Amino acid sequence: MTANAARAVKATRELVNAVPFLGGSDSEDDYREALELVEYLIEEDDTNPLIDFLASRIAEYENNNEKFAEFDKAVAAMSVGVALLRTLIDQHNLTYADLKNEIGSKSLVSQILSGQRSLTISHIKALSARFGVKPEWFL
Repeated sequence: MTANAARAVKATRELVNAVPFLGGSDSEDDYREALELVEYLIEEDDTNPLIDFLASRIAEYENNNEKFAEFDKAVAAMSVGVALLRTLIDQHNLTYADLKNEIGSKSLVSQILSGQRSLTISHIKALSARFGVKPEWFL
């Protein structure tokens, strides 16, 4: 084995010790740690090749995990507008009460998110204005 190959093997072992998820760990804690590392790298060092390795391993984990299959099935059954609204709520760390001006009561927001009620044109216009997205994205 060449000196470069030996260094590469040693570095790989050290990397897997530092990030067990890359070594094949299926632990949810290791998965979450890998997600946090990708987020950090994207913000701090977006050309780091570790991002690609982690992203590939994360995709493999998500594609083979039953919990994600159930989630994907639920998302596929959800309307685009509801999926977008859920994403916006999550990204902006909002509660149902925070959407009082755009939608109304917490119970109405809950009914919309559960598919019992639909977004109205006035809801869509208000949400579009608040979040700066095109109204048609909710349709």
